[in-house]
Amino acid sequence: MSNVVIDASGVSKVYRLGVTGTGSFRQDVKRWWNTKLLKQENPFFQAEQAKASEIWALQDVSFQIKRGEVWGIVGDNGAGKSTLLKIISRIIQPTAGRVRGKGTVGSLLEVGTGFHPELTGRENIFISGHLLGMNKAQIREKFEEIVSFSGIEQFIDTPVKRYSSGMYVRLAFSVAAHLEPDILIMDEVLAVGDIAFQKKCLDKMQQLANDSHRTILFVSHNMQAVHHLCQQAMWLQRGKLVSIGPATEVVNSYVGSLQQNKLRHRWLDANTAPGNEYVRILSFELIPGMPAPEGVIDVRTPLTVRFCIQNNEAGVLLNAGLHLYNYAGECVFDVASPAVVCEEGMVKGECHIPGHFLNDGAYYFSLIVVRDTSIPVYYYEGGIHFEVADYRENTAWFGKWKGAVRPQFPFSFGPDHSPSTGSG
Repeated sequence: MSNVVIDASGVSKVYRLGVTGTGSFRQDVKRWWNTKLLKQENPFFQAEQAKASEIWALQDVSFQIKRGEVWGIVGDNGAGKSTLLKIISRIIQPTAGRVRGKGTVGSLLEVGTGFHPELTGRENIFISGHLLGMNKAQIREKFEEIVSFSGIEQFIDTPVKRYSSGMYVRLAFSVAAHLEPDILIMDEVLAVGDIAFQKKCLDKMQQLANDSHRTILFVSHNMQAVHHLCQQAMWLQRGKLVSIGPATEVVNSYVGSLQQNKLRHRWLDANTAPGNEYVRILSFELIPGMPAPEGVIDVRTPLTVRFCIQNNEAGVLLNAGLHLYNYAGECVFDVASPAVVCEEGMVKGECHIPGHFLNDGAYYFSLIVVRDTSIPVYYYEGGIHFEVADYRENTAWFGKWKGAVRPQFPFSFGPDHSPSTGSG
C-alpha cells in the first residue's frame, strides 16, 4: 500500500444542466422563492427552455495507481476522462467518493495556461511556469532548455500576440513539458503543433515515462500513443469504469467495442457526397469473400474494396490509393492504383486483399484520389471500418498472434531424413 500514490474510491461527479444564475444572489433567491415555493413563472428567464436536469460525469470509479506507473485513460468523448483528471488535480471536487494522493501533482490539462498576449515569450514563460507549480529558481534553471525545445529562440522577446498559433502552442507546451512533479497528468497534450513537433513531444513524454520515479496519467484518442507510452490503462464509458488492466488488453477491448462495422457507403446525390469541385465519392465498400461464414470476417477471409467516384474534370490523369490503418493509428499498408487519363464522368476502382494476410483486430480504410501522380485531389478518411476475427485450427495455443499482418508463406518443417555423411 505504501507504493500507491493515487487511491480513488467511489468517485462520482454530477453536474446540473439547464439552470443559469442571474448574476445576483438576491435575484437567485427571489427566483427560487417564486418558482419553487409560490409555483410562479420564472420572472427573470421567461424563455428558459431547458429544465434543470442532472448528468453523471463519473459514477463510482475506483482504482489504485502505484509509484512509477504510466497509465492511459481511454474512452469516447463525454466518457468522463477529463473530469476524472480535474478531480485528481484538485481543480474540481467530486460529488461523492474521495481521491488520496502522495507527492506533488503537475497538470497539463490546458496548454497555454497563464499566457498573456501583450507580454513577451520570455515573460510568459515565468508567469505560466509559476502557475503550473514551478518557482522562479526552477524556471531560471530550465529557461534555456524550454526555449530550445520550443524552437522559437529568435522570437522569445516578442509579444506572443504576434506569434502564429503554432509558435504559441510550441512555447506553451515547452513550459508544461519541463515540469518535474511526482505525478504528471496530461490530457491530449500530444495533439499540438505540426507533425515534427508532435514527434518531439512524444519523445519527451517517452523520456518522462522512462523515469521510474514519476507517475503519469495520460488521456489521448491516439491509441498508438497509449500503446507506446502506457503500461496500464482504464476505459471509461458514460462515466463508468468498464475495464482496467494492462494497456494492450484495455485498448484492444475498447477498440473491440467499436463493433458496428461500416462496410458500405453510397450516395445517390453527388451534391451531398463527400468530395470537392474536382471529385465526389459516390460509393465506397468492402466486400468479404469466403471461406468464413457469410457476414463474418476472420483472418482467412479475402476482401475486395470497391469504390466509384464522379470526376468533374476532362482529360485529367488520375489514380487512387487505399490506406489501411489499425486502430492504434499505424498504417498497415498503402497501395496505389495505376494512373489513367479520365474523362468527365464515373470512374470505378477495385482492389483485392487475399485471405490469410491480415492479423485479427480492428481496421479502417481511407481513400485518396491523386492527380498527375503527385497532387492530392481529395482524401476520404476512415470511410470503411471493420473487424477481423481470429481463427485457428490444429493448435492448442490461442495467445495473441504478433504482427500487423499474418501471412501464410511456404514453410517446411520436419525431421531431417537426409543420409548422414561421416568421415572415412
